[in-house]
Amino acid sequence: MKYEQEFPLAVTKVAGLSRQFDLSKPEERHDYYEAKAGTEMEKLRAYFDRGGTFVAYLLGKKNSGKGTYTKMLVGLFGEDKIGHISVGDVIRDTHLEIEDETKKAALIDYLTKNYRGYISIEEGLNALLNRDPKTLLPDEFTMALIKREIDKIGRKTILIDGFPRNLDQVSYALFFKQLIDYRDDPDIFVAIDVPEAVIDERMKTRAVCPLCHTPRSFKLLTTSNIGYDEETKEFYLKCDNPACQHARLVPKEGDHLGLESIRERLDLDGRLVEKIFSLHGVSKILLRNAIPVSLAAEYVDDYEITPEYYYEYDAATKKVTTLEKPFMVKDDEGVDVYTLLAPPVGVSFLKQLVKTLGL
Repeated sequence: MKYEQEFPLAVTKVAGLSRQFDLSKPEERHDYYEAKAGTEMEKLRAYFDRGGTFVAYLLGKKNSGKGTYTKMLVGLFGEDKIGHISVGDVIRDTHLEIEDETKKAALIDYLTKNYRGYISIEEGLNALLNRDPKTLLPDEFTMALIKREIDKIGRKTILIDGFPRNLDQVSYALFFKQLIDYRDDPDIFVAIDVPEAVIDERMKTRAVCPLCHTPRSFKLLTTSNIGYDEETKEFYLKCDNPACQHARLVPKEGDHLGLESIRERLDLDGRLVEKIFSLHGVSKILLRNAIPVSLAAEYVDDYEITPEYYYEYDAATKKVTTLEKPFMVKDDEGVDVYTLLAPPVGVSFLKQLVKTLGL
């Protein structure tokens, strides 16, 4: 990315901190954030306590983890301070509302008062339901649905995931805080930079429980129970949810194609981030998911690097052993990089937020 030189690599290593945290455990993650970014968290708590708010738009290529970092902030500071809006969830929830006559009536009443556009409300609802594939859901309609969610949330910090979705919506985003009467709030664009090789591996190694639908990754997010198929000589993941009784996880349809199956979407997402980061007068944060192998020892602790899991099978005992090593890929410029777990990227988010807000 052309703008990376403006955002130096985050340093999460803390001098004198010898404790190693198990970042898979929620209680350890809390201690980790306090150890790595305690000062920044105190400043942000004080900011929220005195009524400070901001509007942040999370941008990134598909499967880059936008929802992960949103949930992290909400978890650290509370739903009473931060509201999260996923535009995808808004559209899905609106589908359900339309099926309930009472909720549909309330929705139409809201849209009548707040939506202004070139197609009727009924045409907009049909487009949302894909009843009329020739009619595209206009940006004005999407904006009205988002504004409705913000009205429900009230005056809090708002993290928006999934907007702007295309280049035409960038201009809407620039004036969004005026639309929702947050005239004094900072608006911040947060881009998540993930090498395409990582997205490819996430997709190709993803598996889902057929019962509880929990997603995992054979290589990057394993389960505690691993099976071995004697007939096919292949390892497979078993669901950790007791209710699923060790159900065998299965790949999602089409995932074996990797990122090429979503190439058009990835290219559009990339152009969108480039467009926004070329704008003047708006605050920007860049979250980097990877760090050059040559700099890793200086910048991060070993346990912050994403592990790559692999397995060995003992035919005599019929037991599977799970092993791990640092997950290394080449980034989009061909540099060998380690990818980072979500918490160290979250530490970078906290540090950049404090700087951006001038705290």
